[in-house]
Amino acid sequence: MSNVRIGFIGTGGIAGLHAKQLQELPEDAAIVAIADPNEESRRRFLTNNPALAQVAQFADHIEMLDGAELDAVVICSPHTLHFAQAADVLRAGLHVLIEKPMTCSSAEAEELLRIAELSGKIMQVSYQRHFQPEFLFIKEAIDGGLIGKLTSVTASLYQGWAQGGKNSWRKNPALSGGGMLMDSGSHIVDVLLWTTGLTPSEVFTVIHQQQTPVEIDSFTSIRFAEGAVAGLNIIGHAPCWHETYAFCGETGGIFYDNGQITIRRLREEHVVPELPQQTTNQDKSFIDAVLGRREVAVSGEFALKVVKLTETIYQAGRYSPIPVTN
Repeated sequence: MSNVRIGFIGTGGIAGLHAKQLQELPEDAAIVAIADPNEESRRRFLTNNPALAQVAQFADHIEMLDGAELDAVVICSPHTLHFAQAADVLRAGLHVLIEKPMTCSSAEAEELLRIAELSGKIMQVSYQRHFQPEFLFIKEAIDGGLIGKLTSVTASLYQGWAQGGKNSWRKNPALSGGGMLMDSGSHIVDVLLWTTGLTPSEVFTVIHQQQTPVEIDSFTSIRFAEGAVAGLNIIGHAPCWHETYAFCGETGGIFYDNGQITIRRLREEHVVPELPQQTTNQDKSFIDAVLGRREVAVSGEFALKVVKLTETIYQAGRYSPIPVTN
């Protein structure tokens, strides 16, 4: 395979970033079809990507899978649709890159892993921080023992999530599968688990919906099997985006504040480390995996861990994103 033929399921929001990054790989990838039931969304996507004006359009993703010559699909649809759509793609014999979260429940995630294994196709989940220099540095530093054994982590995200888009699908639990934690917060859960390699064992959570159909603010305490503890704060009612982490170990700490990293040790001057250069992204790494050039960067097995912790947090907070009806 010299040129991976790609279809999109979902053309809103994040699809634009995937389209941009894939179009930077003209020798390896080509977007040949898009599927979205919203005609206006398809029109806007093509207007923003004039080089794709002639790609095949479909209102239904099954019609695209049946009618277009594809090798792989990028899924950018609302969260609760990911499982069924990804399963359809894999059963059609195609590779799949799924926007976060992979699914909205661990049962769906485990079934999707089974389907992917049977298909023999690549399934990658689009957690972009795995390719960003700041987080690559943090993971490598922790793995390399730069601050000793981890004793605690604080991971926080503040965003004006609640104040925007009252009619957005993100605030419709039937499509979103949850609120701020399931959406932007999924990236923070990803960073917490991926950079540390820790295994959650106990979770305590307080959740506030802020008079909306989904959860907005959550404060979670986590104890890990390895002995460390963590605070995970996902705040959707805030005046701005602010993302911070503090990784404390037996011999020092790594502090991240909106992209800026410092290393601190007791009674010593802080150090600003030199970061590695970014060499790939979620789309390039996916294409490279399809072409056999590298291993899958963010596997379904790892994404299952994110789904499980998110699910556990909701359970600990006695919160059900989609009310159960008898």
